[in-house]
Amino acid sequence: MKISSFYPVILTNQVALSAEFYRNQFGFEIVFEAEWYISLRLLRDTETSFELAILESGHPTVPTAYRHSVNGLILNFEVDDVDAEYERLIKREKLPLLLDIRDEEFGQRHFITSDPNGVLIDVISIIPPSTAYSEKYNEKPWLDKNAGGGLLSVD
Repeated sequence: MKISSFYPVILTNQVALSAEFYRNQFGFEIVFEAEWYISLRLLRDTETSFELAILESGHPTVPTAYRHSVNGLILNFEVDDVDAEYERLIKREKLPLLLDIRDEEFGQRHFITSDPNGVLIDVISIIPPSTAYSEKYNEKPWLDKNAGGGLLSVD
């Protein structure tokens, strides 16, 4: 199989509100908009983008047994400066703080907030892991600021 694109689709009964949240807080732009579906894209550079879609949970394209809002999803946003994003999103924008900012021995400094649907948003900066966790990595992203294709800056 040759995959040409991959992106999450959030099922919700708040399509417009959800799209507005990701546009305002993370800089996504609308690519396609209908009342029941909004496709969003965040351009990092001319060759790289990130996509996210919002779909009305009761839409007929969703199998009947699955027509409910999303549950149990975490979206990870890796950024250069998690402390600056904490100040912006938690202190200034007053998003809910579900897990306070902290360092993890497995190599992350992060905090967790949520979108209007209860989707968890984990905002992360890569930091050096403990020696025990360092040995579990096949790559060493903490040694290269541009590892993983580079990090985003959201104003």
